[in-house]
Amino acid sequence: MMPRVKESEPSRQHRAPFGVSSARLLRCHTHESLAWLSTPYIYILGNMKREFIQFKTRQDRPRFFSERFGDALSGSVLDVGCDEAVLRDFVGAERYTGIDISDAADIRQNLMENGKLPFEDGQWDAVTCTDVLEHLENLHEIFAELVRVSARHLVVSLPNNWNSARRQMRRGYGAVAHYGLPLDKPVDRHRWYFSLLEARAFLEGQAERHNLKIEELVVLEKPRPALARGLRRLRYPDADRYANLYAHTIVAVYRKG
Repeated sequence: MMPRVKESEPSRQHRAPFGVSSARLLRCHTHESLAWLSTPYIYILGNMKREFIQFKTRQDRPRFFSERFGDALSGSVLDVGCDEAVLRDFVGAERYTGIDISDAADIRQNLMENGKLPFEDGQWDAVTCTDVLEHLENLHEIFAELVRVSARHLVVSLPNNWNSARRQMRRGYGAVAHYGLPLDKPVDRHRWYFSLLEARAFLEGQAERHNLKIEELVVLEKPRPALARGLRRLRYPDADRYANLYAHTIVAVYRKG
């Protein structure tokens, strides 16, 4: 069982006392709640930041990563599991290399069949692997390879699978993307199902195992009106539960040495 993460100060402030209705608590703390919810960075789980972003198109995620984590993605960049290599457009082709099974990749390799990356130790200033590991049965081997070939920075993101299934589980019907039991074998699917807190434990554990410094841990949540987010926090005042239900991605920025 995972140890519980200490709840943040805002979470404790908004816990309803016994016998006090959520509506009454909301009336009492409206101004405080709205001020807290409008803060750009909110530490909801220890050293984790929360930011609001929704990826609607294929270009949105690499654009966000190139802008938000641009300092870490300086110098030569290796994009592991690059898909259509969209990140190339944002960091520049002259310093970008993508590896994947897609035609757009600079180097074509099936990472699950061959987890050994064809590069020297520390060959790349920065290595990025965004929402890829959950597709790979050999994700532990791949993570070690990401560390081996990076010289300075490593940026890794993982999805929160609990968030993807939240509505379907509550309604009692519906399919969950990348899972399920299709009639025909899919070209790709998620091999691992985990919550945000499990993803955090994995990312922190890998940092300890490979002697990496975590420069940032960032939780991404879809933008919602402040009132809607306030009501969610009233319903789920525990910071752990809230993150598991509503955050869609966690990003770790590592530094070597």
